Amino acid sequence: MSRNNGGQPSNPLTLSGAAAGWKHSAAMRWLLLLLFVFLFYFSVAPRLVPETYDITLNGKSDKDIKAPRQELDEKATLKAQEEAAETVGPIYSIVALRNEALINEIFTRIEELNSDDQITDNDKVEIFRRVIPERVDQYIANFIVANKGSETYSEGLLTEMQQAVFSQRYAIPEETFYKIPRLTPEQLTEMRSVGRDVVRKLTGESLTQAETGRTKVAELVNASSLSLKTEREIVQELARLAILPNKFFDKKATEDAKVEAKQNTPPVLIKQGDIIVKSGQVITENIYEKLDSMGLLQERKNYLPQLGVLLFSVIFTLALYGYGELTSGGSGAQQRTNVHWVMLLLIFALNILFMHLVALTHSADWPFVGYLAPIAMGSMLVTLLLDLHLGLVSSFLFTLLASLILNVEQEHIFDFHYGFVAAVVSFTAVLAIHRASQRSSILKAGIMVSLFGSVAVIALMLVNPEPSRIQLVQSVIFMFSSGLLTAVLVIGLMPFFEVTFGILSALKLVELSNPNHPLLRKLLTETPGTYHHSLMVGNLSEAAAESVGANGLLCRVGSFYHDVGKTKRPLYFIENQNASGNPHDKLDPKVSASIIIAHAKDGADMLKAHKLPKPIRDIAEQHHGSTFLKYFYYKAVKQAQEQGADIDFTEDDYRYPGPKAQSKEAAIVGIADCVEAAVRSLNHPRVEQIEEMIGKIIKDRLDDNQYNECDLTLRELDKIAETLKETVIGMFHSRIEYPDDKELKKAMDAKENKE
Repeated sequence: MSRNNGGQPSNPLTLSGAAAGWKHSAAMRWLLLLLFVFLFYFSVAPRLVPETYDITLNGKSDKDIKAPRQELDEKATLKAQEEAAETVGPIYSIVALRNEALINEIFTRIEELNSDDQITDNDKVEIFRRVIPERVDQYIANFIVANKGSETYSEGLLTEMQQAVFSQRYAIPEETFYKIPRLTPEQLTEMRSVGRDVVRKLTGESLTQAETGRTKVAELVNASSLSLKTEREIVQELARLAILPNKFFDKKATEDAKVEAKQNTPPVLIKQGDIIVKSGQVITENIYEKLDSMGLLQERKNYLPQLGVLLFSVIFTLALYGYGELTSGGSGAQQRTNVHWVMLLLIFALNILFMHLVALTHSADWPFVGYLAPIAMGSMLVTLLLDLHLGLVSSFLFTLLASLILNVEQEHIFDFHYGFVAAVVSFTAVLAIHRASQRSSILKAGIMVSLFGSVAVIALMLVNPEPSRIQLVQSVIFMFSSGLLTAVLVIGLMPFFEVTFGILSALKLVELSNPNHPLLRKLLTETPGTYHHSLMVGNLSEAAAESVGANGLLCRVGSFYHDVGKTKRPLYFIENQNASGNPHDKLDPKVSASIIIAHAKDGADMLKAHKLPKPIRDIAEQHHGSTFLKYFYYKAVKQAQEQGADIDFTEDDYRYPGPKAQSKEAAIVGIADCVEAAVRSLNHPRVEQIEEMIGKIIKDRLDDNQYNECDLTLRELDKIAETLKETVIGMFHSRIEYPDDKELKKAMDAKENKE
């Protein structure tokens, strides 16, 4: 195995190396994408792809067959419509003939003839015998002409009226015509008034048969003011003639009513879950056609739904992966590895599982139990464990999945109600949790989900035409419970993901930064100098990390623990030494070097004993990499030369054992560690000195191949150097001499010398 300039294996076949290869393997990435496609497919397939059965016509079913979705039963609906139409009886419409006008015209004609002295009584009788019946026919004909084509009466109704009037025509007795010419004008005037009133009253009622009204004429006329029998008899006959039927069968209205009855007949639906065929039932032709229409026959299986679901799954996967890669390594986002995609796959699987479990509890008694599904759980976990960008795109996908999975009624492919509520709670969860710094923030976010989700549910229920108070209360209770359930599940699952995948969430890092942690208290009490140094390194490394898109919070917390190994021999490190002197002055350089070198390994062991996460341990172990302790090496060389002894050691004996920095964060903490120590050693550092010193530290490590195993670029190193310079100037502002300060000091010194 060849070695590089630092004396370390160039390509170690270690477990960590194999793990690193797995994390970035392209083949594994493709496998994970395929698993995402499978997950999405099998999540929505039960809703969109019907199960098929091996059924034969006239055979018996060996199991109950349930409807996979809600569907219209066309034959049953047509039958129900026909039955509804049959219940509609014939419709009769009233035609306002205004029969009092007819009798008024008859009396007018009588008056005209009676007043004509040129016509004999016998001629008048002949004329009355012909004219009076014709007056009725003419009146009806005129009425039809006047109303033909109008919206009030249909043509069919007018025809029906004409036929009814003709069939129920009244024949005036012959002797009446002989009595009419003898009437005086005064008698006719009184008779006209009585006859008009009688006809108006009797035709004010609906008459299908004119005879019904005609039988009541005598009673009303006899009760009138007419005193003479002849007058009463003539008025009775003329009134009977003028009374006609006014209620007729309306064919068009009847047909319209039948059509309306069919339209108002509710469709017969085969609801999802309804048993279409019972076990042992004979498959009739009707049942066979029904199964065929629902795509349940195996012999006529349609593969288009499967293709559609597959395309859905591919689109979901590409959207998730494409957006994830687009934001990978950007500001505030992690560099994606296969570990992250495995964790994301598991989060999606758990969230989808909970959706399906809630969907299984749906029933007629609990129609809105779908609101109980903790949809926001996935969005919270992705945001906390990965980053905001993936949290947002995951929320979008969870919205679509919820509208598919919770769509139990299946009137449409997507259920807008569940989709809208899922969007509200998912995006609320992301916005409420993405800056979380304490575990209690999860509970607060859960309450926010409950509140905003409940408002969304109330809005949906209130826009319904007839909102039910019971359903509204039930929906709000389920939604509010969902937010609390989400918080509980997230709090319970967070440690599992953090431990299983070695993920350091922002919440965990903030907890580890608590000064009350046993190791930090030990560092403060036993090595106060190292503790203060660690705090300064934390400030420097956090600013540098954020400038290149690395995890600034991890750098800060890692810096707090990176020198914890110095607590084993605190006085051998200069920041903890007091006036008693430097113990290294009395030690062999090789022993001194071994003590200094040991603190990195000691720190990693102590962190492991206290079960701190691996990224923190890695920073403690790797922040010095395999750097060279020049001071002790040259001191050992000088002692050997002074003693005239052979130099039986090499530079490798005075190097840290490594490993070199495997991540940007470990490399940045190592640079910040060196810079802070170097600046602290200067009494009055100048800006030029700081800039030159930072550049030299980075260049020396770069020349020593310390960054070969992490993915820092030269451009990022330049940005780190610039950020460190600005941060150091801000931290040590009062101690830094600026160019103008130096010129002013020189001028003052010169002035004092002259004086």
